[in-house]
Amino acid sequence: MGKYKNWLIYLAKVTIDQAALILCFIFAASFVVIDVDGVSLSQFYDIRLKLVDFVLFIIFMVFWYINLSLHGAYFSKRIVPWKMEMSEIFYGVSVGTIVLLVYSAIFKTPLITATFLLVFWLSSFIVIGSGRTVVRLVLRELRAQGLNINNIVIVGTNSRAVEFAREIESHPELGYRVVGFIDNEWDESIDFKKSGYPLLASFHKFPAFLRNNVIDEVIIDLPLNSFYHECLEIVDYCVKQGVVVRFISDSFYLLHNMNLVRSVIEEFNDNVLITIYTGAMGGWPILVKRSFDFVVSLLLIGLFSPVLLLIALLILATSGRPVLFIQERLGLNKRIFRLYKFRTMVADAEQRQAALEELNEADGPVFKIKNDPRITLLGHFLRKTSLDELPQLFNVLKGEMSLVGPRPLPVRDYKGFNQDWHRRRFSVKPGVTCLWQVKGRSSLTFDQWMNLDIFYIDHWSLWLDFKILVLTIPEMLWGSGAY
Repeated sequence: MGKYKNWLIYLAKVTIDQAALILCFIFAASFVVIDVDGVSLSQFYDIRLKLVDFVLFIIFMVFWYINLSLHGAYFSKRIVPWKMEMSEIFYGVSVGTIVLLVYSAIFKTPLITATFLLVFWLSSFIVIGSGRTVVRLVLRELRAQGLNINNIVIVGTNSRAVEFAREIESHPELGYRVVGFIDNEWDESIDFKKSGYPLLASFHKFPAFLRNNVIDEVIIDLPLNSFYHECLEIVDYCVKQGVVVRFISDSFYLLHNMNLVRSVIEEFNDNVLITIYTGAMGGWPILVKRSFDFVVSLLLIGLFSPVLLLIALLILATSGRPVLFIQERLGLNKRIFRLYKFRTMVADAEQRQAALEELNEADGPVFKIKNDPRITLLGHFLRKTSLDELPQLFNVLKGEMSLVGPRPLPVRDYKGFNQDWHRRRFSVKPGVTCLWQVKGRSSLTFDQWMNLDIFYIDHWSLWLDFKILVLTIPEMLWGSGAY
């Protein structure tokens, strides 16, 4: 689930919880309605439910979600024991029931009796707990089949680290793939060589390895009294690039000056893991973000379908095939995907780029020429209005991109990165539009682009996404700063 944000799993959990609230509330009311009103159960369903104050109930539904969320009900449970998850549900349901008790005491609600509260509390725990168990079993089966896999590397080649790797790989239902280990050569490393696991890089070469590989999580198992500075540097490398870090140790003091990180404690068998991650993209807003992306991209594709067809025909008529420019770009955690754009250049534009490198007007690793001779006449208009970006709505629909996020860069540009903090932009999905596109577009320097991307990640909110989308509209209409 990377960063606790697999929105389908999240949606399933929220749906189960809200459905449980409604069903268990009705179920508990069924036990007390005759005593309260002196009416039959059928009369209660036919009449009384129509008189329920829906506004108050909706407010309680929101509280129900927030309460369970605060008790950790929507974090990733990939390595969390079933008992711990049930404990979180138990406490969350108990707090929600207590709130109902306080409400009934203040407003003298006759429906909420001791019997009601007991039935509601017990049934809610059973229904939500059962739902979580089903979700857990389904996910474990899917992961055992090779879906939803996270690539991890382990720092340290001591016997405990090797044993941890074997232990976690003995549970394919957890969905982890141990890519290999990071460590320097040491006296007893001959024992590690017998384990069969690859030694991927030394501490010194770890930054380069992390830059050039798809890694979802890094697990550190080093004696901190001897490797404090190495651990600090490794965490720093991972934090800069937005990669999740876990410690197999009690290492709170290591985090005292890591002002970018968030942390959470988890358990796997007898190991205590401290998970470190960056960015604000977590919790329920990411579910809303993905749902919004899916719905809006689908609607926009339908709305702009005549425009898409017209542009395709104009490209065919003016410069022939291909209509689309398809290029490999780096997405979440540097995973490669194929980005779609309308072609705005001559067909052999990529082959001609090497000859134009000396004309590059952009600083940093990106390639930009204000009056690029490869751009077609129609292409100038499409770029000015950003209409060439419309096919990326299909990337959003597929889940490879978001409507708002750091712009996806070509592999060629990524290879020119020389600062690790630039790579933290890959800790979130790339977007069709972004903060720097409404703050100056091509007039900004490369470092200004990167700083705005990092600002977006660290200060992300649904409101910020909305503002960026609104500000993108005049940028498209006036085409300022685009080339």
